[in-house]
Amino acid sequence: MTDPTTAPAPGGARRPRGRHRHRAIATTLTLTGLGAAVLIASLAAGDITVPVPDVLRALTGRGDPLTSAVVLTWRLPRALLALALGAALGLSGAIFQTLTRNPLGSPDVIGFNTGASTGALFVLLTGAAGYTRTALGALVGGLATAALVYALGGRRSTASTRFVVTGIAVSAILTSVNTWLMYGADTSLATRAAQWTAGGLDALGWEHAVPALVALAPLALATPFLVRTLRVLELGDDVATALGARVVRGRLLLTTVGVALTAVATSAAGPLAFVALAAPQIARLLYRRTPGISLLGAALAGALLLAGADWVAAHAFAPVQLPTGVVTVSTGGAYLLWLLLGPGRRRRKG
Repeated sequence: MTDPTTAPAPGGARRPRGRHRHRAIATTLTLTGLGAAVLIASLAAGDITVPVPDVLRALTGRGDPLTSAVVLTWRLPRALLALALGAALGLSGAIFQTLTRNPLGSPDVIGFNTGASTGALFVLLTGAAGYTRTALGALVGGLATAALVYALGGRRSTASTRFVVTGIAVSAILTSVNTWLMYGADTSLATRAAQWTAGGLDALGWEHAVPALVALAPLALATPFLVRTLRVLELGDDVATALGARVVRGRLLLTTVGVALTAVATSAAGPLAFVALAAPQIARLLYRRTPGISLLGAALAGALLLAGADWVAAHAFAPVQLPTGVVTVSTGGAYLLWLLLGPGRRRRKG
């Protein structure tokens, strides 16, 4: 009888499956612990430094009034949003990179993030303030962009170079549209929109955090039910159809959830580039024995990336605060170069 803790390996050897499971659990716990550490560091650092024990007392309701106000009212909404929005972007990136079977197939590269920005800008530049309206504009813009990219480049399958290249082209066009919208707007509205497009969490409080977290909750709960569909689609449309999957419906549901995750993050903090691109690949590197991209790993890596970038933006150049989007773009550009040049360099060495 076969040992249930082992699985066949190439060449007929046996390798312990339990060891891979333990590695995945250890990696998950490590990412979770690092995310908690960045959260505590974000709550402790600032113009008013709060010692870590006082931060913990405030979080458990035992802090003094001043410390509780600093930690719970001023800093906690931003810190929670950094983690939640980063997780949403990482999850969205994992969905689209799996659907396209391409490490460049993330929403910020193939135009969905830019389309969400276009929808949100239409709302912002009409003076219609409010998170709900901005979120709806971002969702409509993202879904419309996804439909356009699919119609132009992915009628047969999203897993094609044409689909990714079409998304990049649409993203470039929409970037020009966004610039034109701001140039033609009223000066005060254009200034506000320009600050928003830089991407940042510095002005966000509970009035922004609560709607965003409420919007993300059902999307996060729905994602596990779509994992099986995502894994089947990863095998290719023909194989998925042979296995009885409803390919068109499954792709539509996954695209809707992925765009919605991006739209919520974009409407709350503006466009935050490269988090959705890098987080799934970091998860693939860390969860090496997991088939495909680990959705949980991508969410945890995205949360850690954005929370870390926000901490750097807020404190690394104090007293100057940078937009968080500037940090994600700077680090993401270097990552993109590594992603593009790394495989070729490894092949040359081989």
